[in-house]
Amino acid sequence: MTTTAPRLGTALARLLILAAALLGTLLAGAAPASAHAALTGSDPKDGAVVVTAPKEVNLTFSEQVAMSADSIRVLDPAGRRADTGEIRDLCSGSVVRYGVGLRAGLPDGTYTVAWQAVSADSHPVAGAFTFSIGAPSQTSVALPDQKPGGGLVGALYGIARYLSYAGFAVLVGGGTFVLVCWPRGASVRPVQRTVVRAWLTLTGATLVMLLLRNPYTGSGELSDAFDLAGLKSVLETKTGAALTSRLLLLGAAALFVAVLFGSYTRRTDPKEKRDLVFGLGMGGTVVATGIAGTWALAEHASTGIQPGIAMPVDILHLLAVAAWLGGLTVLLVALHRAPSVERSAVERFSKVAFASVAVLAATGLYQSWRQVGSWSALTGTRYGQLLLVKIGLMGVLVGIAWISRRWTQRLADLPSPEGLPSAEKETGEGEEAEDTAEPEEAEETEEAEETQEAEETEGGEASAAASGVDPERAAQLARQRAAVATARRKRERDADPERSGLRRSVLTEAAVAVVLLAVTTVLTATEPGRTEEEAGRSNAASGPVAVPDRPVDLRLPFDTGGVDGKGVVRLSLDPGRTGANGLHLYVERPDGKPLDVPEIKVALTLEAKNVGPLPVAPDRIQAGHWSASGVQIPMPGEWRIQVTVRTSDIDQTTIDKNVKIG
Repeated sequence: MTTTAPRLGTALARLLILAAALLGTLLAGAAPASAHAALTGSDPKDGAVVVTAPKEVNLTFSEQVAMSADSIRVLDPAGRRADTGEIRDLCSGSVVRYGVGLRAGLPDGTYTVAWQAVSADSHPVAGAFTFSIGAPSQTSVALPDQKPGGGLVGALYGIARYLSYAGFAVLVGGGTFVLVCWPRGASVRPVQRTVVRAWLTLTGATLVMLLLRNPYTGSGELSDAFDLAGLKSVLETKTGAALTSRLLLLGAAALFVAVLFGSYTRRTDPKEKRDLVFGLGMGGTVVATGIAGTWALAEHASTGIQPGIAMPVDILHLLAVAAWLGGLTVLLVALHRAPSVERSAVERFSKVAFASVAVLAATGLYQSWRQVGSWSALTGTRYGQLLLVKIGLMGVLVGIAWISRRWTQRLADLPSPEGLPSAEKETGEGEEAEDTAEPEEAEETEEAEETQEAEETEGGEASAAASGVDPERAAQLARQRAAVATARRKRERDADPERSGLRRSVLTEAAVAVVLLAVTTVLTATEPGRTEEEAGRSNAASGPVAVPDRPVDLRLPFDTGGVDGKGVVRLSLDPGRTGANGLHLYVERPDGKPLDVPEIKVALTLEAKNVGPLPVAPDRIQAGHWSASGVQIPMPGEWRIQVTVRTSDIDQTTIDKNVKIG
């Protein structure tokens, strides 16, 4: 039976372009390290107006943060420091609170509180708010527009994070693919180069992250990457220790790669080779688990609820991703550069990929519950929306993997290239014999052809120069011969339609995996939905934030029942916000003329907070006009304003109206 491979050339090119565009969009639109530790409260509150200067400013966070000596700054209206610079640890139990003392004798005006810290999951967080003493005032404080972890340093750090994930996946997945699925691949040069480059990528990305860590969490200036004092402070943090541990483990990984592609390929004794495989498998598992643990111990899994369960689950998740996507990358390289990869190897990888997907589904379900926590957070937060995108891409990837599995089954139905039954190739002796009998034949053939072509090209040019033939014409003929040889090898590689179809489906799978890895990288730098919702609830519970508003103007009709007992009180509260306000009352007859009453009183009540009634005794300015200055509104909310009007010794009434202030 002849099977024709599907024509996917044009469609595949479009898919790769789309994948690149999605990758660029995700990386360009990623918010720079959103706040994973959220500010859930402060004292004084944002926008509050206090009568006297507080002794200190306190900040409460949703999770543990690392504070430096300059993490909390309080600036007066002129931009000068108003704090003492001494950070106080006020944490108690599960409450994460830090404070800074204020200097004595602070004048009235609006003060700005600027804070910056590093959350427990390694991401920088920052923010600012204002409060006023006495009354609000103009302020000259200008805060930087750049968010923490943003700018050029943030972009470079994000790229290094992505490359570190990719390098880890290919390094671990490539080693797994060679040891478990295709032992002969240890002697194939393209496979060796792929795994070694993955090790170099992960090592280089880790070094870059270690150098950029100080400006990433601090100044944002690239020149601070080589500040030795800053590097020393980074090494003392949890993230610095994790990156340093990763570099040490990569030294052990280098030994693993050297043995896998060196001693292992030279062993001929089956027993020695099996023992070496066992040692490499155990050692590689320990090293891979340790490297995965450097992420789990320093990022999302290390904080929040159930960290003791979350960290092992995160390690399993990373290892499953590496086994699947990293192995997929090496399989793609093998299918393109070493088409003689055995069908049994593809079948084994299909089983490894299926097991990896099962582990990913279980660990991903737990991680999603832990980081999101509710259906509303799944659809209403950036983290939840990115998670939905990731789930969708996983579905696409599993669908393409199912197609690849179908191609693999077709490969398995065909006889093996050597004419041996598949059962024999599955046995240990048959596999070892195959590994030793054909270790580097395909690679040597390809290299020999390339060497021959190079020699022919050089010889042709030399003979052309000696015989007086045009060198440009000779070079053109040499390039044509090389192109013909390349086309011949490509035809030989694509002669098997099943293998060609598998190669295209694996390439498509790898393209989607690139975008999936980008989404995962952005996801790790985004505030979890559970944290965002908890911060929102805490802010809502603390009441609305006071902001400047227009003056409160009320018209209150009254009737005391006596002579000249009817009229209207026009009330004006300016500026109509928390803090000090000016109060004006105008008492008028029904025809609009001033009504001179013997007494008028005002009371303010905030029932939601059990505040009041706060009495206000206005002064008579002239007939029908009463006024009071410095009327304090201590906090925002819905206030009930009560006005008592007395028109005679025995005739009076009280009228009221609710108004939202702040």
